[in-house]
Amino acid sequence: MKRNLLTLIAAGAIAVGGFVMIQAQPGPGGHRQGKRFMLERLTKELNVTSEQQTKVQPIIDQARPQIAAIHHEAMKKIKVVMDSTMSQIRPLLTADQQKKLDDIQKSPSRGGSSDRENSGENDD
Repeated sequence: MKRNLLTLIAAGAIAVGGFVMIQAQPGPGGHRQGKRFMLERLTKELNVTSEQQTKVQPIIDQARPQIAAIHHEAMKKIKVVMDSTMSQIRPLLTADQQKKLDDIQKSPSRGGSSDRENSGENDD
């Protein structure tokens, strides 16, 4: 029972970390997608006119680097917490569980390093 609980906690921590890391990655279109989404949402929900869109777009463009910087710092802090959490959980696992944990952490879809991270590419 205790082992199952530890495995569940580890899997949950990995899943949360992976989800956060995946959400941090820009989708197709990179930063433009987020910028476009914000303007589209405002347009749709508030019936923003094309004249208003022309005025709103520079405001969104100006905020984007600030949001990106905050996001980048938050991701670094999350990684520190996740690394600390895993280093505390790891000794509680069996050798087989540790190997599975390593495999999970290496998988990009589960929060492991992606080729993009390893290449030194950056969103800044």
